[in-house]
Amino acid sequence: MNYQDLSATDLSIAAALILINGALSLMLKLGLERQLLWASVRTVVQLLAVGYLLGWVFAHADWYVVLPLMCLMTLVAGFSAASRGKRTYAGQLIDSVVSVWSSSWLVAAIGLFVIIRIRPWYEPQYAIPILGMILGNTLTAVSLGMERMTQELMSGRNTIEMILALGGTRWEAAQSAARQAVRAGMMPTLNQMTVVGIVSLPGMMTGQVLAGENPESAVRYQIMIMFLIAAGSALGTVCAVLLTFRRLFSADHRFMVHRLVARPNA
Repeated sequence: MNYQDLSATDLSIAAALILINGALSLMLKLGLERQLLWASVRTVVQLLAVGYLLGWVFAHADWYVVLPLMCLMTLVAGFSAASRGKRTYAGQLIDSVVSVWSSSWLVAAIGLFVIIRIRPWYEPQYAIPILGMILGNTLTAVSLGMERMTQELMSGRNTIEMILALGGTRWEAAQSAARQAVRAGMMPTLNQMTVVGIVSLPGMMTGQVLAGENPESAVRYQIMIMFLIAAGSALGTVCAVLLTFRRLFSADHRFMVHRLVARPNA
């Protein structure tokens, strides 16, 4: 089966479907019309820009081209993960970037070097999409983990301070919040894994099938990606929660709640 290319007219028809969202917003008085318009414009502009950029990168498949792009993708993911949530603290941005970077690159390296075994390692056809999928899910997990950690610490402040006052260690005081935070960060990926292939067909598998790839081969790649995403999300969440814990509890077992501040316009 030949790959069916899409024309500008085809994309225009697809884009017109966003009018359904706008109509619902008007009917229900949701006030989302401007946000829908802005999101639609950003979707088109960003994806077209990425398409042209990747076309250039694929044509210049050198490590000094691919590596900076991968670093930029990771930094954007780290910044995005740190920008969410109602509360923040000094050093959260660094913690977010470290968590996203370390977990995503470690898992991506295993996928590229050990499982797929591509040569050279910076082959953009594999390195960029695989890292991108891992980053996209890891940033969500890190964001949810940090947000839940700070939320649990604030809501359980009295209990935490009582444990510390009775001689408990900082980990004894924070472990319940940490567990809830890690669970929250891992849950979206777990939910996705339980319905993949039954309720939804993931993007990578769908793209390969539409491009004419053998469905069995597409399935094998998707299984690999799902496990890489699960590992990256789990490692990133745990790293983010532990770094948050380190920032908010001192070595002498004090809960430094004053470091938690409400995010402007949260």
